[in-house]
Amino acid sequence: MIKLNVSADVKAVSRSLDRLAREQIPFAAAQAVNRVAEVLQASEKKNMPHVFDRPTPFTVNAVGLKRARKGNPTATVFIKPIAARYLEPYETGGTNLLNSKALLKPVNIAKNQYGNLSRNAIQRLRNTPGVFIGPVTFKGSGETINGVWLRPKVGKRDSRNGTARRVGTKGNTQNLVAGKRTGLKLLIKFEDAHPVVPRFGFEDMAKRIVPGLFERELRAEIMKAIATAKIK
Repeated sequence: MIKLNVSADVKAVSRSLDRLAREQIPFAAAQAVNRVAEVLQASEKKNMPHVFDRPTPFTVNAVGLKRARKGNPTATVFIKPIAARYLEPYETGGTNLLNSKALLKPVNIAKNQYGNLSRNAIQRLRNTPGVFIGPVTFKGSGETINGVWLRPKVGKRDSRNGTARRVGTKGNTQNLVAGKRTGLKLLIKFEDAHPVVPRFGFEDMAKRIVPGLFERELRAEIMKAIATAKIK
């Protein structure tokens, strides 16, 4: 969360102003802080697609703004709580585990325009014939993969040799999972959390934008306030 507290900057600017201008500082400061906060909010949103792969509108719009007031020239640009939980590791470091659940990695399933699973995808798959959810251990390698799987279809009846029987799935190994041929199709893989490299740069953006822009905005807002005061 970024807080823009500009009391020290206001004092520095006020020393170069006359009495009328100084009287306008509380209002002008709040206006200037809000202008800077608006620019910062817009810049943070614009930067997200350059940092993350196709962020959803929910993530982009999670950059919130609490405005300054005349009596409190502090504005806050922040990430809303739900998004903050999964974006924080990309700012400060840590693991990318979301809500203490396994990460869902789509493998052989349609994804939405943001590269994610559609809403209620897991619940929909639960009700799909031939689908099961759980771990599968492969013989030979002993590797276990946990996820959502689709069983191969059972073959047609075979009446050769005068015996009617249904052909099973043995030998049906058209899919390659973990280097092994199998009839099972891995739709979604469950992965454990893993460390991520901080790259969001949320606070760095504020440090680049705020200092120089605030002083310019403050002087501009003071001039506006003075002009208004003279008309009254």
